[in-house]
Amino acid sequence: MKLNHELLAAVRRPRMIVAAATVAGLAAASFALHPPATHAAQAKGAVVSTAKKTSLGPIIVNSNGRTLYLFEKDRNGKSACSGQCAAFWPPLITSGKPGVTGGARASLIGTTRRADGRLQVTYNHHPLYTFVKDKKAGQTNGEGVNAFGAAWDAISPAGAKVAKPSAPSPGGGY
Repeated sequence: MKLNHELLAAVRRPRMIVAAATVAGLAAASFALHPPATHAAQAKGAVVSTAKKTSLGPIIVNSNGRTLYLFEKDRNGKSACSGQCAAFWPPLITSGKPGVTGGARASLIGTTRRADGRLQVTYNHHPLYTFVKDKKAGQTNGEGVNAFGAAWDAISPAGAKVAKPSAPSPGGGY
């Protein structure tokens, strides 16, 4: 009986070694294909792009396609929105140099340091924000809203505020 037990253990041992070697090999291959995130990878900057087909025409958006807004109370490239304001209008924060894609202009992208020390992305010197009531890409619920002491406007790829198109007059112009 002891002989069968020793024979069975001897057969199992190589299988365990092969299994352990296989797991180690897979882990090494996974590491090579997907290295762990490093500080450099985490320092990637925010990206500003454009959405061409919105109710406002072409506007700039974040990497998730969410509309970016300017706050008319901001002055000299500095944010005037913090606390409760920033809870409703989250600033576009970056941890590295921001970039552009689509029709957004690289010459207009920049950053400003917020009072809390974080870097906020700017476009044509306007600090950028999203709006909590824009739940999906392409929504522009914040356009023209007057809150926290000034108006909020979507931004064109040229870096200027966009105004909602006005409806045609009902009288046909007579």
